Amino acid sequence: MKSVVMKQLDEKIEEIADVLVSLGLNRSIAKTLSYLQNLKETTSMDLERLTGLHQSEVSIAIKELKEHQWISEREGKNPGKGRPYKIYSLKKDFKEIIAHFEKQKMKEFNEIQLKIKRLKELIAIMARSETIGSPEEASVSA
Repeated sequence: MKSVVMKQLDEKIEEIADVLVSLGLNRSIAKTLSYLQNLKETTSMDLERLTGLHQSEVSIAIKELKEHQWISEREGKNPGKGRPYKIYSLKKDFKEIIAHFEKQKMKEFNEIQLKIKRLKELIAIMARSETIGSPEEASVSA
């Protein structure tokens, strides 16, 4: 039963990553973010294992997510000897991150609407000028 639940969870996480990619996010960043939103905290090694990404892809994704200030980082230490390691968690609520994408896409949509409106205006102007003089008359007089 547990493996069925985990499989369904993985499918939902992958679907979240697919939607993030469709919104313009790089695939490795989308996968990293979608898995992070489901975990309290994790290491880059765990992210590699969960996402199926290479170490370099996870590192680049982590760097980008930190630049957006969407994740936090702290050091963990193994008992005894050994190198410290980084532990990552979401700094912002996932709903805030979604709101960022919504705002960004609405801005893009509004810009596209303005361009389409301008196109329509230009076509209307050209249509009016064609009724004044046909293109053949313009080429004869030139």
